[in-house]
Amino acid sequence: MPEFRHIEYCMGTAFQYWGRSDLDEVELQKVLDSSLAVLHHADEVFSLYKPDSPLSKLARGETSMTVLADEVNFVWEQCEYWEKETNGWFSAMTPENTFDPSGLVKALATEQAGMILEENGVLDFAINAGGDIRLSKNISSGLPKRIAISKPVSISENSGAITVLDLNNSDFFAVATSGTAERGNHIWNPKQKSFVESDLLQVTVVAHDIITADVFATAAFAAGRDAGKLLSDNQHRLEALVIDLEGNTFATTGFQNLVSPS
Repeated sequence: MPEFRHIEYCMGTAFQYWGRSDLDEVELQKVLDSSLAVLHHADEVFSLYKPDSPLSKLARGETSMTVLADEVNFVWEQCEYWEKETNGWFSAMTPENTFDPSGLVKALATEQAGMILEENGVLDFAINAGGDIRLSKNISSGLPKRIAISKPVSISENSGAITVLDLNNSDFFAVATSGTAERGNHIWNPKQKSFVESDLLQVTVVAHDIITADVFATAAFAAGRDAGKLLSDNQHRLEALVIDLEGNTFATTGFQNLVSPS
């Protein structure tokens, strides 16, 4: 089956597509274009860096939730849902009391982009959304389901993998990592209404889907020393690796079973 690869720059990061498909080149490009359009639409609607986006207008008080499109209300409701699911450690309200759902929007858009591929017959693929991985349910076994976790250092330092996960023979299809190594201090503590000065360097979460993985990675990083309780005391099946400021690693009970032996 022919392979395809594509890199799309959106939301300030790179979305890397890899997959296999029997579709001819023209049909495959149409499907990819539809998938990529989902990412750019989410950026146009929810970016707070674009002054004319609905979210920017909301932040400036130039509009209200009652007049915004249904998709904005849907994201608002999803943020409220995940705030409850994480015991308040994930929140779309910034310390300045501005609605900023960027911690959820990228994962939502990635999931929707993946669904577009699947609905159009592209069933064997992976999307790397700025380091967060969304695998298709029918992705080829073997190497495509081996995921490296980067060390918690900036790209200008001694980067590399701290470990490699092997998701073959598992029902995990997503890996997300949260920290400050590459993007700086961009995660806020919703319980202190301030940006996080975390006890942690990095949190990686493995889950059945990219939304759960991304939300809990962000929430656990915000929780700091309470990350272990959050990651073990919830209704979602997930595994996680936590790295503290001294470089010590801590993991959920089943995480070691996912580490590649070689």
